[in-house]
Amino acid sequence: MARKLVAAGAPGVIVRVDDGGGRAVEFAEQAPWTTKDHRLGAADEFRMGSNTKTMMATLVLQLVGEDKLALTDPVDKWLPGHVPNGHAITLRMLLNHTSGLFDYTEDTTLWPSILGKDHRAWTSAQLLAVGVKHDPLFAPGTKWSYSNTNYAAVGAVLEKVTGKSLAGLVRDRIARPLGLKHTSFATGSAWRGPHARGYEPDATHMPPGVPADARDYAGTHRAGHVDVSDNSPSWAGAAGAVVSTARDWDRFYTALMSGKLLPAAQLAQMRTTVPTVPGRPDAPGYGLGIFTAATPCGTVWAHEGGIPGYLSINATDPTGNRTASVLVSTEAYSEYPGAFPREIAKADQELKIATICAMLDQPAPPVVGRPTTSWPSWRRAQVFGVGVRSRTAPSA
Repeated sequence: MARKLVAAGAPGVIVRVDDGGGRAVEFAEQAPWTTKDHRLGAADEFRMGSNTKTMMATLVLQLVGEDKLALTDPVDKWLPGHVPNGHAITLRMLLNHTSGLFDYTEDTTLWPSILGKDHRAWTSAQLLAVGVKHDPLFAPGTKWSYSNTNYAAVGAVLEKVTGKSLAGLVRDRIARPLGLKHTSFATGSAWRGPHARGYEPDATHMPPGVPADARDYAGTHRAGHVDVSDNSPSWAGAAGAVVSTARDWDRFYTALMSGKLLPAAQLAQMRTTVPTVPGRPDAPGYGLGIFTAATPCGTVWAHEGGIPGYLSINATDPTGNRTASVLVSTEAYSEYPGAFPREIAKADQELKIATICAMLDQPAPPVVGRPTTSWPSWRRAQVFGVGVRSRTAPSA
């Protein structure tokens, strides 16, 4: 099925599955035209996008367990005057997306950075400031809406409380203790080791349905695509700047779910969810930096991520004994699914479901009905084919 997704238009795909019964299965497939740039390997580093939120939530909960933070702390306690309604928005609301804050990635100020044309190094405080320029969407705690601004605020709080950088916190509290040699928080475009090349269609080959302001990525042109690998992800910050590998994420999820990273009380808080779609019991629930969702083969914990050139889903069972990852080296088709050919959405969903089912040691059922892409990228959040965004991002 990975080959089918490549044949449908994905430049490359990495799959890793550990069903808890022995040695993990991992492999990579890539389009022939990409081999001139790099031979894709299953152990290559990858930009994990919004999966970063699970690590940020873990850092917060570690500090909660050390009595340095409380989930009931109002944002104003740590960032006085920086967030509207900051006296009424708690850290828990930031982590589970119930704050009502506008998503900074929908502000056109960010688009040059997202497209790789603005090379500034964004800070958590700057990203937060972009988001809070806009009116809140609703009163704190009354609804759910996926917003990257929540995690810009989380990043700023983490930096304030610890006096350390997010890169240092990820390194010292997660990567080094777990031996994750290829996991880091990116502050610029540099990579640490062998990495997947990420691509998007160039302006000429971008489907007509993609808005004009979102068609032209910076980077080296290759076979109707643009290599966006050297564009900085600093604009994603605490919401999406972590780089990792499928193997490292396997180890991270195993440690997280088994209680190695968090005390039992804090892990229970992470797995306490709020509904993402009112009146939809089949919709995913969002905890603190992680989703839970019912799949055709069983219930899993997971997060997904999208950043130009890179799509990812990482999933686990409740114990961390079973893990799975699907990494795809392109992202625009998830942003504008109606603009791209139906075949790539269908292949995407089939591979994702097959991988999750293999993790749970179950046969994958056929995909029926209209296929949907489900990667929550910088403008959209969906999980396992179920839309969970409470509003629609504006056109460029």
